[in-house]
Amino acid sequence: MLDPNTVRNIIGIIGNVISFGLFLSPVPTFLRIIKKKSVEQFKADPYIATILNCAMWVLYGLPFVHPNNLLVVTINGIGLGIEIIYVSIFFIYSSWGKRKKIALALLVEIAFFLVVFFVTTEALHTIKARTILVGALCVAFNVIMYFSPLTVMRMVIKTKSVKYMPFWLSIANFLNGACWTAYACIKFDPWMVIPNGLGTLSGVIQLVLYALYYNSTDWSDDKAAQLSTVP
Repeated sequence: MLDPNTVRNIIGIIGNVISFGLFLSPVPTFLRIIKKKSVEQFKADPYIATILNCAMWVLYGLPFVHPNNLLVVTINGIGLGIEIIYVSIFFIYSSWGKRKKIALALLVEIAFFLVVFFVTTEALHTIKARTILVGALCVAFNVIMYFSPLTVMRMVIKTKSVKYMPFWLSIANFLNGACWTAYACIKFDPWMVIPNGLGTLSGVIQLVLYALYYNSTDWSDDKAAQLSTVP
């Protein structure tokens, strides 16, 4: 019989694979943006939010903050690099007004992360204190990441169209949240259970919206949009 730590590691590895799929799931969307040389009605919000979220989880998983979380560090480090590429593409193909908003958001995120890093390393001197501070912030930013598609979901309800809500991103969000919730429950970590449980709920809501409005979406004049739907 497998011990809890082994099961946790197995689920963590599965979670890494799913998370990697989550990070890559918007690729069809960005191929479309590059092809059309326009971001159209796609939103940069989820990708900007995910940059800070990944950076915070990398910090959380470092040995001097919360030991024995190498799997958390590796996947979020990879995700951070991927999300930076996505936001760069958004920046290139956005209007000047949108570029200013993206640049301002990134500057705020960088400044915030540097402040948190300084406080964590210089002002807090125990693992427990560092875990509480960074863990609480990770909960907040993970919730923001999972619910950042709310602006897109609102547009889906208003237009009765899922053209600009990529299916694979929604399903990857659901699977990612469910897997990391299980990982955190085995060796109970409230800082991971809360945001990933909410992330699972967010994924369910997105999939329900997709099911409700898929048939009312007009794909006829935009075959490229089908890259973001179920094949």
